[in-house]
Amino acid sequence: MERYFSDVLRERMKQDGKRFFACDNISEYLDDHGREFLVNELTEKFNSVLSSLLIDTDNDPNSKGTGRRLAKMYVDEIMSGRYYPEPDSTAFPNDGIERYTGMLVVRAELKSMCSHHHQPVRGIAYIGIIPGNKVIGLSKYARVAQWHARRGTLQEELCTHIANSIMKSTESPDVAVYIAARHGCCENRGINAHSSLTQTTVLHGQFHEADVKKEFFDNIALQQTYNEKL
Repeated sequence: MERYFSDVLRERMKQDGKRFFACDNISEYLDDHGREFLVNELTEKFNSVLSSLLIDTDNDPNSKGTGRRLAKMYVDEIMSGRYYPEPDSTAFPNDGIERYTGMLVVRAELKSMCSHHHQPVRGIAYIGIIPGNKVIGLSKYARVAQWHARRGTLQEELCTHIANSIMKSTESPDVAVYIAARHGCCENRGINAHSSLTQTTVLHGQFHEADVKKEFFDNIALQQTYNEKL
């Protein structure tokens, strides 16, 4: 019986007690060669799915090569947060006379995928932080958020995972994440909702205080107004 590359990885992860849910990162088990092996395996399997859908991938010019395009899209794009390591978030000291003690709010565009139906989820994350002894570059907030988004996930857990990563990178207990996103699983199937906007919020530390929470959402409102004018 043929053993696929994914069978070997699955067996290894089970032996290690490694969880491999749709929202989990498994990059420690894959290098560039491993990802290529996975793409090759997925190409074969996607071609089998297309065949079972009675799509002529041999003669339909629009469907030739679709199996490999799907495979590369999953591994290198829409689920790349599972198969590639977290982007480097080098932290810098936040000290001296220029120490920043105010609130920082960063906006990050997100593209994710519902783990139930593999439909697109698109939205915006607002990450708030009151820095402690360390800070990271502004682009790193967006990169971390996008890395967590690029996998099968639910918006509630995505919000939590982003907050946890930012807290770990910055060593700040004062972090908030607000996500507003539209879900293809509601718009493209089922109830076919015209707008499926869903909002989730995770608050840690000082963001539970009423005045700090208000400042966070006031900053979000200002950013939304600014972006509407662009």
